[in-house]
Amino acid sequence: MVKIRLQRTGAKNNPHYRVVAADSRSPRDGKFIDILGHYHPAEVKEQTTLDKAKVLDWLRKGAQPTGTVLNLIKNEGIWAEYKQAAKK
Repeated sequence: MVKIRLQRTGAKNNPHYRVVAADSRSPRDGKFIDILGHYHPAEVKEQTTLDKAKVLDWLRKGAQPTGTVLNLIKNEGIWAEYKQAAKK
């Protein structure tokens, strides 16, 4: 199964994360299929940068977001758009 999840990058005590589509069996910082965006929790402005088209494409293909990524997707408004498109 493909998961949309966070991959940690950055230095010690200064985390940055990539939002990636990866096989659920691969390790957290291991092999991934596609980079969908970035998340910087320590920064005040522009914490999340997501490629809306890629995220929607992976959700339509059946990828499952993790809890944290689901919150990021909802905050960006992508989840509502995905659910609305699924109703049609």
